[in-house]
Amino acid sequence: MAATSDLADRAGAAFLDDDFESAVDFYSKAVDPGPGSADLYADRAQAHIKLRNFTEAISDANKAIELDPSLAKAYLRKGSACMNLEEYHTAKAALEMGASLSQDALRFTNLIEECEKRIAASTEDVTDQKAHICALPSSATALPSDQNADAIEPVKPKFRHEFYQQPDEVVVTIFAKGVAPEDVLVEFGGQILSVRINVSSDAYNFQTRLFGKVIPEKCRYQILSTKIEIRLAKAEAIQWRSLEYSKEATVPQKVNVPSVGPNRPAYPSSKNRAVDWDKLEAQVKLEEKDEKLDGDAALNKLFRDIFLNADEDARRAMTKSFVESNGTVLSTNWKEVAEKKVEGSPPDGMELRKWEY
Repeated sequence: MAATSDLADRAGAAFLDDDFESAVDFYSKAVDPGPGSADLYADRAQAHIKLRNFTEAISDANKAIELDPSLAKAYLRKGSACMNLEEYHTAKAALEMGASLSQDALRFTNLIEECEKRIAASTEDVTDQKAHICALPSSATALPSDQNADAIEPVKPKFRHEFYQQPDEVVVTIFAKGVAPEDVLVEFGGQILSVRINVSSDAYNFQTRLFGKVIPEKCRYQILSTKIEIRLAKAEAIQWRSLEYSKEATVPQKVNVPSVGPNRPAYPSSKNRAVDWDKLEAQVKLEEKDEKLDGDAALNKLFRDIFLNADEDARRAMTKSFVESNGTVLSTNWKEVAEKKVEGSPPDGMELRKWEY
């Protein structure tokens, strides 16, 4: 019998290919020998949702919550399935629980708002026939009512973006004026771009699966007075038809890079498209598992993993210390760096110089 990890990888690949029946089959084989893991049950629940097997999805989500009550995506799966069964009160409770546990609570916002609209419009109580299916496991802790009152507020994007490209890179510009460096988080994946800008009590989030693959360790960004400029290093010298991936896009053509002379950047239009976050999540999992790095790339990945797993104060400390020291200091102690500017500390025998833009 194939190893559990191998079966999980096959399931993720089948999910990305929209072969949800095969994905369910592989996930089932992965969890069959034993109790399995919360992640596997939550992922199988999403495959069931794609197949519109909502009761099976709720059962898997409940099992995931039982195994790991802190797994935010299990509550997301549960909430989505319950909404399709018109069990809006239970869906809302699950989604609010997931939002309180997730580092990216904005994913839950639209579904919570939809639940509230349906509940307000409803004149009948939830039927007992579906209520027993959607009951929370006993290991899950109910969300206090005072937290419900402070649930996520609707967030609307405040900044527009556009992009152009050259044979070896794509340049994305987000027009955000006067944004502090410590309020900006930019992350790169093999085919993922994620940008978060904290503005007062709201946050701007831009996350998408890119048209083509990039080289994360070669991607970079600058925070300027009127904009954030992001440079994505192409993994292949191809012409991107758009910034975001879509199945409808035509097959990209190879770009013939001239040996001399300037390259004229292309300016395709940037349009919003619906993004399947679950497919993005599966894609990222496969890419991270297959990624083998060494040298500077391995070190960069280590710092990135530390950043992703850190709390909010540690992230702010890392961002502030790295930016203010011109990349020579990286601290996770917010109390230490909050009240003063972090001075640069170059290695012995090297001189720190400031670049003018």
